[in-house]
Amino acid sequence: MLLSLAQWLQGAYPDQLGFLRVFQYLTMRAVLAAMTALLIGLAFGPMVIRRLSALKIGQPIREYGVQSHLSKSGTPTMGGVLILLGIGISTLLWFDWSNRFVWIVMLVTLGFGAIGWVDDWRKVVHKNPEGMRSREKYFWQSLIGLVAALYLAFSVSETSNLRVLELFLRWVQSGFSNDLPPKADLMVPFFKSISYPLGVFGFIILTYLVIVGSSNAVNFTDGLDGLAIMPVVMVGSALGVFAYVTGSSVYSKYLLFPYIPGSGELLIFCSAMAGAGLAFLWFNTHPAQVFMGDVGALSLGGALGTIAVITRQEIVLAIMGGIFVAEALSVMLQVVWFKYTKKRYGEGRRIFKMAPLHHHFEKSGWKETQVVVRFWIITMLLCLVGLASLKLR
Repeated sequence: MLLSLAQWLQGAYPDQLGFLRVFQYLTMRAVLAAMTALLIGLAFGPMVIRRLSALKIGQPIREYGVQSHLSKSGTPTMGGVLILLGIGISTLLWFDWSNRFVWIVMLVTLGFGAIGWVDDWRKVVHKNPEGMRSREKYFWQSLIGLVAALYLAFSVSETSNLRVLELFLRWVQSGFSNDLPPKADLMVPFFKSISYPLGVFGFIILTYLVIVGSSNAVNFTDGLDGLAIMPVVMVGSALGVFAYVTGSSVYSKYLLFPYIPGSGELLIFCSAMAGAGLAFLWFNTHPAQVFMGDVGALSLGGALGTIAVITRQEIVLAIMGGIFVAEALSVMLQVVWFKYTKKRYGEGRRIFKMAPLHHHFEKSGWKETQVVVRFWIITMLLCLVGLASLKLR
């Protein structure tokens, strides 16, 4: 919005307001987006926390969980609305409104946020420990993920929504047999010439798995004060670098990345997410004054997955978000092994002392702050590995 306003003012008063040309620089708007989201979060954080407390939206703590967490019972949750507020306002202020990629990422983010909101609301307000039933939650997640995947399958190589619609109709008329251009292939990091053609159905399936999978993985990780939000900030910032590269015809050619027109504008969203995340961390650091809840975790995970798909960095996302992957795998392995051993031996057995993984380390004697900071350090290392793939090819 401010970009369009600056361009109009510059055209109307070129002599007096020529300095507004600075807003045309993507990097400048990215810095301003991060600052705007950070200030919004810090300014509105206390008010949001007070409002959540007044509504008695407190986090329930399971009695069979880690005993040290029982003192957190009643801490305001659903603080993810503060993150979404910062991201939404800042992004709308600083990005180019004609960019379709930012809009699709925002829609996915808000869609998953709405699912998380309903789930949290049922848990803490209606006192329903189940929240949304798993089938209901996965249905809505799958619906949003599939719609986004279907759109992105035809938009990576095009520059207008009209062309996307034309390609979709041509795909339907051809009996669902159209291939996708090479830039839509699955890229293998650290290899400059290795990629795998996916086809339309392969692209849709992979995109669905990445978006829905990353959303739930971040949700599993959100179990300790500050544990999930800082890795989101780091991974999101790193993905912003990839977005800037793939959106530049010069840098993408030099670094042997596919050129995806318009993807560079995602740097604005990534910067806003980083700023909003740091503002939330101010209140979420141990001892937390507020938890993000599913409304924050599901939406942020969905955003990371969508950005990774647009920039063709699905594998790099798995590397940089290794903590998210490990947390999700720990839950899946624990559930599968428990059910298998219960069926075979009559008694369920566990691989980990408790899942997700961060609880296993707590049960092993690590303090909460030790788990959190060490997971941050691991994420920082993994992000550096991911960023190294920009040049090491």
